[in-house]
Amino acid sequence: MSAGAERRRGGAFQAIFIAGLCLIALVCAGLGAWQIQRRSWKLDLIAHVEERLRAAPVAAPGPADWPAISAQADEYRRVALQGRYLDAAETLTMAVTERGPGFWVLAPFRADAGFTVLVNRGFVPEDRRAPEARRKTPGGETRLTGLLRLSEPGGGFLRSNDLAAGRWYSRDVAAIASARQLGPVAPYFVDADASAEPGPLPQGGMTQVSFRNSHLVYALTWFCLALMSAGAVTYLVRAGSDDVQVD
Repeated sequence: MSAGAERRRGGAFQAIFIAGLCLIALVCAGLGAWQIQRRSWKLDLIAHVEERLRAAPVAAPGPADWPAISAQADEYRRVALQGRYLDAAETLTMAVTERGPGFWVLAPFRADAGFTVLVNRGFVPEDRRAPEARRKTPGGETRLTGLLRLSEPGGGFLRSNDLAAGRWYSRDVAAIASARQLGPVAPYFVDADASAEPGPLPQGGMTQVSFRNSHLVYALTWFCLALMSAGAVTYLVRAGSDDVQVD
């Protein structure tokens, strides 16, 4: 192969390599911009949740409002319920809290407004899961307040809920209602606060409200990769120009 053909072949390869680096730089810059948008969305969500946590409780949404319930608008909203707990078996779902591993105690509640909702009465450790080892479900007319939480379908802790065996790894409202034959229930559950379930067991008011927000770190990482790719392109283009001048 002649020297001219070799140079043309090397030049074509370099052009393809530079084009690839340009594409990588554009993709990384786009991903960085997307992470900035995600960060803005996350900060807005956190601000709205903090506002809901400070607000006075409102009536828990009834059936007419269920289709419009969303995480963005309703998760962690403080709500109030008045009615009575149903005479049905409670459901224990796996929990890991600041007090160690254990279970959330979910009980069906019939609101005076005419609908059924699952109430998370609170936390019990593994060795106190038996009903006789904790406070009984309140009887008679009951008023409680807590946080609205959306259903957790499927399972959790990398395990699927096992309806037949009664093993629950997430608070899947529809599945629990089906297993307990509760009929139609709200598409959410309510985490009772400490005023409704003061403990010692079950202990209410243990909802952990936290949001991971690493979008800025991700954005800076992508932008750095974009700059590195752009720097490599600049270096190769200048090196190519120097070679041409030398020739």
